[in-house]
Amino acid sequence: MNEIWAGLQAAFWLVARLDPDLVEITLRSLQVSVTALIIASAIALPFGTWLAIRRFRYRRATIAVLNALMGLPPVVVGLIVYLLLSRSGPFGVMGLLFTPTAMIMAQVIIITPLIASITHQAMRELWAEYHDLLISLNTSNRQRIGTLIFDGRRALLTAALAGFGRAIGEVGAIMIVGGNIDHATRVLTTAIALETGKGDFALALGLGFVLIALAMIVNFAIHVLSRTEREGRW
Repeated sequence: MNEIWAGLQAAFWLVARLDPDLVEITLRSLQVSVTALIIASAIALPFGTWLAIRRFRYRRATIAVLNALMGLPPVVVGLIVYLLLSRSGPFGVMGLLFTPTAMIMAQVIIITPLIASITHQAMRELWAEYHDLLISLNTSNRQRIGTLIFDGRRALLTAALAGFGRAIGEVGAIMIVGGNIDHATRVLTTAIALETGKGDFALALGLGFVLIALAMIVNFAIHVLSRTEREGRW
């Protein structure tokens, strides 16, 4: 118990005095996750909205596959990206393995289905309200998607934040494709795993505090933006 208390105290002081290693790892985590979020959102938001307004033959199957991909094991994603970027893989010549770029690619694959699925659910309800109006105005699909994205931006921002929350907490795929290299690809989750294995509980707890704080900030932002308490759903 004394060791745990001493570790908590040491972790608190590491956070309070902004330990350089802790700050570096935190900033790298944010850089990787935010970049992945921007790329994934650019793909998932228009696709989820398009899926909500379009009717085609295999639409139900597409939605089912999209929902299934939300549960795709991150370690499998990491393995696939690793094989693609390894020397014997099709993109090995690019030398991206064990770089932040590889980590971003893995996170994009992981969070894109999540953001797209949430977007589809939100835009489907909004499309039901706007359907008659937009059809009567003879709008194009691009105009319909743009209108729904603009008017549903609050729900879409919530979807993006949910994707960020999953990205920042990812460890399996990041460990495989990033290699957890010091001063290069080490992020919050992989650093916590490493420091715990080394027995440096102070730094591990300090990193854990930062990760918990980021998760709480994201969840609080989702709560505020969704305004659940104002809609009688609290």
